[in-house]
Amino acid sequence: MTPPTAIAFPGMGPTKFADVAKFALINPFARELYAVADEVLGYDLFAALRASSADYAEADQVAFLVHSLALARWAEHEHGFTPLLVTGASFGGKAAAVHSGALSAADGIRLTAQLVRLETEYFATRHADVVTLSFARTPADELAAALAELDDWHELSCEVDVDLAMVSLKRDRVEWLSDRLRAAGGLPLYVMDPPLHVSLFTDLRDRIEAELLPALEFRDPAVPVVADQDGSPRTTADGVRTMLLDGVVRAVRWPAVVRSLKDNGIERLCVAGPDALFGRVPGTTDNFTVLAATPRLATRPRRRPALV
Repeated sequence: MTPPTAIAFPGMGPTKFADVAKFALINPFARELYAVADEVLGYDLFAALRASSADYAEADQVAFLVHSLALARWAEHEHGFTPLLVTGASFGGKAAAVHSGALSAADGIRLTAQLVRLETEYFATRHADVVTLSFARTPADELAAALAELDDWHELSCEVDVDLAMVSLKRDRVEWLSDRLRAAGGLPLYVMDPPLHVSLFTDLRDRIEAELLPALEFRDPAVPVVADQDGSPRTTADGVRTMLLDGVVRAVRWPAVVRSLKDNGIERLCVAGPDALFGRVPGTTDNFTVLAATPRLATRPRRRPALV
């Protein structure tokens, strides 16, 4: 009997071209989506990805979306399940919107590319002094104590697990907070620039709503989407649309997603896409059987039955 299963699309991280090239070329689901992307973008996505020298360039972001969607389709076909719920952390929210049926693949690709262009323009002139610091091995009480001593603006941008989070703050306070967390046994990881999920970006949210979303067709999802801001299931077109917009200004709360999935009877979580975080933290692995869907697994030769 197939256990109740949900699909989770991870947030985006740097991905090496060599790690995804074979999958992009030979997987039928990926080839189909690459063809859609080429038509929407007006250029060869695979060639652009191969030539890219930046981790979060337009081609890289669109390709990450395409790979995640293709891997979800592959996992459903390979393992024979239909998800009861779909969710996505941060960047993964766009893939969740598409896979749920709330957006077409073409509109999801179009939105991803247009967001890169709009955000690049926006952060070229706005909030240049704000970055997002991620860190591990920092329990909530230690983080609260450190932030209480931080004599400047700051905001939680992502809660991943009990001791893994991301905080947005002024660029000139990163060194202080990093040193303070290390003194408490924490491990600062990396700085994201531009920053993510910050309430200061209401004007960016408004521009996305006014300039990008009117051209997209949102539909009620065929599969409910669990919002990464609060774990609420979204079952309407407007609910998914609002979730994507709120991702600009509201923090990701992965523990709330985990609670919601558990409350809805999910036992197995298929993490579709290159992932080094959300599918691996104890909050996820302690609560679900995790079924990974990665480019490496999807291109691994199948074992043939032994001859008798």
